[in-house]
Amino acid sequence: MHNARCFIITRPVLSRACALAALVFLLVFPHIGHAAPVLAARAWLLLDATSGIRLAAQEPAARHEPASLTKLMTAYVVYTAIGEKRIALDDTVKVSHAAFTAPGKAGRRMYIEPDRPVTVEELLKGLLVVSGNDAAVALAEHTAGSVEAFVGRMNAEAQRLGMINTRFANPSGQADAQNYSSAEDLAKLAARLIADFPAYTPLYGLREFTYNGVTQASRNRLLWSDASVDGMKTGHLETAGYTIVASAARTQGSGERAFRRRLIAVVLGAPSETARTQETLRLLNFGFSAFDTVRLYRQGDVLARPEVWKGDRVIVPIGVERDVYVTVASDELQALGAEGLRSLVERPDPLIAPLRRGETVGRLRISAGGRQLTEVPVVAFESVEEAGLFGRAYDAIRLWWRRRN
Repeated sequence: MHNARCFIITRPVLSRACALAALVFLLVFPHIGHAAPVLAARAWLLLDATSGIRLAAQEPAARHEPASLTKLMTAYVVYTAIGEKRIALDDTVKVSHAAFTAPGKAGRRMYIEPDRPVTVEELLKGLLVVSGNDAAVALAEHTAGSVEAFVGRMNAEAQRLGMINTRFANPSGQADAQNYSSAEDLAKLAARLIADFPAYTPLYGLREFTYNGVTQASRNRLLWSDASVDGMKTGHLETAGYTIVASAARTQGSGERAFRRRLIAVVLGAPSETARTQETLRLLNFGFSAFDTVRLYRQGDVLARPEVWKGDRVIVPIGVERDVYVTVASDELQALGAEGLRSLVERPDPLIAPLRRGETVGRLRISAGGRQLTEVPVVAFESVEEAGLFGRAYDAIRLWWRRRN
């Protein structure tokens, strides 16, 4: 019978070098309590995408019409189809009458035409840079055969990603009471877009796009006002107000300890385009100035070498498969010092063979001042096969004796 045991890692963690960021995502973002600015918006959320820790929020689970932020899920479904080789970036897309006449006033159209060639890659730029509703319909039809089938895929992905307060009714974000999401869900989607499809990240930062002789600029004014902002998407409806998902990355540390720290801000229901830009920038600056992100472990770091029973080897190295980061309020980090962050490995004891390389054998829990910050899997770095009959019998007797004593 296995018993869960905890093992405290006493190595100093604050002195470890910081380098390239790797994402550690939790289905429900941990939250750090810290006084945040009050924004002129209905709902908002700030996520440190490097550590996966939520820094601040207002009404994060409240359902709102996402407007053109819907197009982020449209892009996610298209990227997935490309990855599965069901479609390709250089596919020439047939523009249907429905795509050509898709609702959308000037500034929300890419101006595709039935007789003019257009590729999936061009449509993605039209979708994300100029927020073309016509591009959204064309991509939906090309990817799934119909808009209805595509919306089904959008909702399936939302469910898979754990977006519990989200439902999509169309691929463009047109006004519809049945098209809704939350700040928390949209932050989750944005983080997964960057983590799952990093090759497409530059698309969100394009300032303008030209197609059919028409050059249109991105409505994300943060791309001009803050050099660290590299995307992602804006939206607006009379009923929803002005919305945005913004991503910004700034270098933290210096030399070998430097790494790119990324924040994701979601602001829903701002009263104007100017307010949307100003409030989002306030939120991002707050996150970068009020919190510090620290890398505690590198990918492949061995945390322990526990004994293995009934196996063809006596011990197995266990550790983390990815870089592990935590985010702590700057003043709290200074007050805690090197002894304030604790790492605890919780794993079954005894470990019984067989074990497969990469198999989860425990959890690493990291806390600060008694408050848990994050939790990540601990895996076996090597496989351990079952021992022969004599070896298994010998260990069985040893285990019996250990339990008696």
